[in-house]
Amino acid sequence: MTFIETHPEPRLDDPAREVYGYVPNFVQLFSQRPEVFAAWRALLAAIRADMDDRRYELATVAAAKQVRSSYCVLAHGSVLMDNFMGADEFQAVVTDHRAAGLDEVDVAVMDLAAKVARDATSVTQEDVDRLRGLGLSDADVLDVVLAAAARSFFSKTLDATGTQPDSAFNGLPDTLRVALTVGRPIYSG
Repeated sequence: MTFIETHPEPRLDDPAREVYGYVPNFVQLFSQRPEVFAAWRALLAAIRADMDDRRYELATVAAAKQVRSSYCVLAHGSVLMDNFMGADEFQAVVTDHRAAGLDEVDVAVMDLAAKVARDATSVTQEDVDRLRGLGLSDADVLDVVLAAAARSFFSKTLDATGTQPDSAFNGLPDTLRVALTVGRPIYSG
């Protein structure tokens, strides 16, 4: 599940059980450094505080795909599918968000998030102006950048420690599971 040792299964009253019904692999990873996990959660809360939930998930998926994080594409894709779009639409978004029927704002958000994750030094004034021209404020643009940069940190942490996506993702339909597994394989244990 990970390259480093994690502490034994967290307590039965662990808050993760209330959210997920089980303790996800990423939570077990952070058993080594719970203070870092707490800081991560606080950072995410600050980033998401004024950001549209759908926009956050789209930016997150675009960044996660760019850094080849199966865990984050699967997890945040599941949120998008549960709350904002069907499985077929989401599979199209992961395959090619520009041809998936998204509106111009969503495409521009995903383009910027992917660019931040791939090579932040390649972001230009034109990238920002494109989003401004579509009605986003500077704070909205910053939120997209923050979401992508934060996702890069978390995704790279999971992948660098060999943390595999939870076996629960094996329950997705085969074609969807294959499309969303862009990096490390899903845990089978």
